[in-house]
Amino acid sequence: MKRLAEKQIAGWKDSPRRKPLIIRGARQVGKTWLVENVLAKQFKSFVKIDLEKRRDLHPHFSENLEPRSLLNHLELTAGRIIPGQTLVFLDEIQACPRALMALRYFHEEMPDLHVVAAGSLLEFAFGEISVPVGRVQYLHMHPMTFYEYLLAMGKERMAEYTLSQQDDVARSIQEIILGELRGYFFVGGMPECVKTYRDTGSMVETFQVQSEILDSYRDDFSKYTPHINTSCLDAVFLGVAKHIGEQLKYSRLNDGHSSQMNHKAFDLLAKAKVIHKIPACDPSGLPLGATANPKKFKASMLDIGLMQRLCQVPVELELQQENLLAMYRGKLAEQFVAQELLAWHGSELFYWAREARGSSAEVDFLVVRQGNIYPVEVKSGAGGSLRSMHLMLEKYHNCPQGLVLYGGTSNELSDQKLQFLPLYCAATIGDQRGGRVTKDTLPQTIF
Repeated sequence: MKRLAEKQIAGWKDSPRRKPLIIRGARQVGKTWLVENVLAKQFKSFVKIDLEKRRDLHPHFSENLEPRSLLNHLELTAGRIIPGQTLVFLDEIQACPRALMALRYFHEEMPDLHVVAAGSLLEFAFGEISVPVGRVQYLHMHPMTFYEYLLAMGKERMAEYTLSQQDDVARSIQEIILGELRGYFFVGGMPECVKTYRDTGSMVETFQVQSEILDSYRDDFSKYTPHINTSCLDAVFLGVAKHIGEQLKYSRLNDGHSSQMNHKAFDLLAKAKVIHKIPACDPSGLPLGATANPKKFKASMLDIGLMQRLCQVPVELELQQENLLAMYRGKLAEQFVAQELLAWHGSELFYWAREARGSSAEVDFLVVRQGNIYPVEVKSGAGGSLRSMHLMLEKYHNCPQGLVLYGGTSNELSDQKLQFLPLYCAATIGDQRGGRVTKDTLPQTIF
């Protein structure tokens, strides 16, 4: 399977400004796979140390963090390590926080050695140590996007169409791609789930894998104690999944515990990267985060497949819905858009809610493209008033156009400053780091 992160990790290997790389992301999004199946093949030798399994190696990091001394001990276990020829991979590095501290010394004293680390729950480990700021680099990994899913399914040409200018794509092709998106809504983007569905064609087996992943996350919750009551954490996790697209209050997420405890549980889940907080902000200027309101927020889940499994969405009934936006009351569509925006366009998401008393005006997302702010609505059809969108466009003249992602084909209403696009265009509506996303900005090996 191809991952978008392949281009970034290859660039890290050959960069003259290379520093030790930390790959961050939730459990089972493909961090270890990327290192072992892509990066390791570009070196003469590969040394992997799993610090969760090899706790006998932790004492070597307890006092002396001098790189040569550490390598002497690691070589006894893993074999010869030669700078410039060997890739050193410290997996599950969160299990040994002092190994994170050691990365700064590898950068300062052995810059020719390629060192990469990966782990989940890294934010918890960061709380125990002094993070080596400026001496490491980060790569954030997400579940597989719809584009990556199509590649894994052997639909390369269809994947290419999702990143094309939709005016150049026949409406019949747009409809076929939207039909394929139905399957992604339930399979999701966790790599093991995508592989299972590709190899077996069975939704039932895929759902079993999703349940196993969710169980592993719940097992991880026990690692947060004594930080939080695990029953509260589990209840808030489910509460977020059931309220996708809604403005949240901590008290609404779980009525079995106090608002304060729910707040703490929410923050821990966000730290673990299994949920994402989406604050409201004022779109009058950039950066959007400067006006974010932490008390007015929505949330999204890590993955749409895990979300529908956690909520026990009745798949047989939902697949009969003619419109994608009607599936699970539109919550799957909004989760999909949030997930795609995070994977393609950056680590933060925002939305707009009018501050007027008693107002319910709200626009689902805000994206930035070439220095301009665009409001984004996830809508069931081309009809409807889009009242909130029009209110925002009237109030904020710096927003040149409203974007509506829906279950139909592309259309533009220039007199209303609106552009309607198929849902899958969430991949291309904003700027990626380094510019606009198109098929030409991706590794050519994919096509």
